[in-house]
Amino acid sequence: MESAGVGWIAAIIIGGVAGWLAEMFMKSNMGLVMNIVLGIVGAFVANFLLSLIGVNLGGWIGYLIAGFIGACILIAIGRAIKR
Repeated sequence: MESAGVGWIAAIIIGGVAGWLAEMFMKSNMGLVMNIVLGIVGAFVANFLLSLIGVNLGGWIGYLIAGFIGACILIAIGRAIKR
């Protein structure tokens, strides 16, 4: 996270926004804490997956985009497991 230029406080805020955006996009119903967790974990997941194909997102905007993509992926995986 520090290598992306985002500190822990900013990661929580950006993760919350990314998780909330993913929640709205995927039409799921979760709380604030789960949005933050999905955004932060999603950013790690998306950054890892994107790094496999050579894409590197950095900074606040990159972290937000990665968090959104990763949170959407995690929501989709969660839905698949529930079924």
